[in-house]
Amino acid sequence: MSEKLKVVILTGAGISAESGIQTFRDANGLWEGHDVMQVASPEGFAQNPALVLDFYNQRRAQLHEVAPNAGHLALKDLEAHFEVALITQNVDDLHERAGSSRVLHLHGELFKKRSSLDPENIQPCKDDILLGQTCPKGGQWRPHIVWFGEDVPMLGVAAAWAELADIFIVVGTSMQVYPAAGLIHYVPKASPKFYVDPKPAQLPHLDNLKVLAEPATTGLPALVAELIEKYG
Repeated sequence: MSEKLKVVILTGAGISAESGIQTFRDANGLWEGHDVMQVASPEGFAQNPALVLDFYNQRRAQLHEVAPNAGHLALKDLEAHFEVALITQNVDDLHERAGSSRVLHLHGELFKKRSSLDPENIQPCKDDILLGQTCPKGGQWRPHIVWFGEDVPMLGVAAAWAELADIFIVVGTSMQVYPAAGLIHYVPKASPKFYVDPKPAQLPHLDNLKVLAEPATTGLPALVAELIEKYG
């Protein structure tokens, strides 16, 4: 029996938006009326931790109200035919709920918290984080989210996955958020690449790229069926 091809997937906010998760960042760069640096930076957290905690408490509460969509489920279906590694910029758990078994969260996870004093102390978190709730060492719990200005600790792992991709799929991302957007350049030139997004960015100078200008909920089921038929 031949070895399964490796399919590596990069997903962004678009696939979650189709489940009803608001992306929160509108055209003027505000998130829920706040400048992004107020609610998504270490400086913002130091200045007004209660505001930041409340912002993410609202995001976490919304996550209880949504479900995976046809795009998430289609990506799970790939696992029966390929060796699949999924890299996501999203902080929700919709890929896991859909059944994807190998998911790397570049930007953290809403359903986890970590200590402000001890970054290695990361715990499950399904409910609100309140000001004054601390780890055993006395550090305030904070969302386990990679904020602007912070390192992306899983980037090296993601790049290593991309380098091994026999097939690479990008879904629901503007390809403007770095360093995640740069991962496609680690993919071997000969590997087929697919970009599924209703408003795809221009990606010149990429070999073997096919663009599907569709939402994830329609584009991914069609693409997955095509890949299974051709390569599976």
